[in-house]
Amino acid sequence: MSAFKLHHVQYGRSFRVLWLIEEAGLEDKIGPLEVVEYQIGTAEMREGGLPRVSPAVRIPAIEIGDMAMSESPAIVEYLVETYAPELGVAPGAAERTDYLQWIHYSETMASLIEQLNLQMVFLRPPAKPSPIVIKLNVARLRATLKGVEARLEGRDWLLDRGFSAADIMMGFNLFAAPFYLKLDEFPNIRGYIDRMEAMPSHQRTVAREGEQRFYAQDFYPVPEE
Repeated sequence: MSAFKLHHVQYGRSFRVLWLIEEAGLEDKIGPLEVVEYQIGTAEMREGGLPRVSPAVRIPAIEIGDMAMSESPAIVEYLVETYAPELGVAPGAAERTDYLQWIHYSETMASLIEQLNLQMVFLRPPAKPSPIVIKLNVARLRATLKGVEARLEGRDWLLDRGFSAADIMMGFNLFAAPFYLKLDEFPNIRGYIDRMEAMPSHQRTVAREGEQRFYAQDFYPVPEE
């Protein structure tokens, strides 16, 4: 049995954890990683080993020896504090509050993406997505992106000190958001994405993931009422 295991869905929230593992070289510190991949929306998430380690039966979840935990912000904070402090900000240090703010801001944005995924990807005929709900969630997603755009004015990364786990948390969102909202109005975010994609650890993570299999089209417009 592997001493280091990640329960994972391709390009889901667990991408954050996989990228952190690559960036911090955690396999050198902990041991070889076993990735248990699930097909989202199938029975295998409940029938496999995920319920044992994730109370909500959701990814990501990690196991390190006898320790198991779920929820991507918690996992990222734990891994950084335990194995990669260079990617975090210690209590009492400058930018600690900003660091925590942006770690969890990412989940506000991710929850909107999740709602759009449920409406636009998971619903199957005869069910139909609600144009009003989609329009509202796209507007809310745009508002969260405006917050990131403003934060990045004059900065390469979310923190003045440089790249951190807060950027790793945000990276998943910025992979998914363009399926629902064009980023032409966000030049700072576009540059931010370019910087992420140029990082060797990000490139290794994407190579490990392979071609995405979740979205069936490049863009999902708000359906007509």
